[in-house]
Amino acid sequence: MFHLDIRVADIDEAEPKVLEIGARRLPGEGGDFRVYADPVGHPFCLVWDA
Repeated sequence: MFHLDIRVADIDEAEPKVLEIGARRLPGEGGDFRVYADPVGHPFCLVWDA
């Protein structure tokens, strides 16, 4: 399994979009990333310029 970091310009715009298509938020975040799982459980992060 591998982990994707997806770079986005605006986390407040991107997060609702990934949640709408089935992702769920996971524990863990930093100043410039948040952790999610896709619908089958694979982890990924949304990363933005802080």
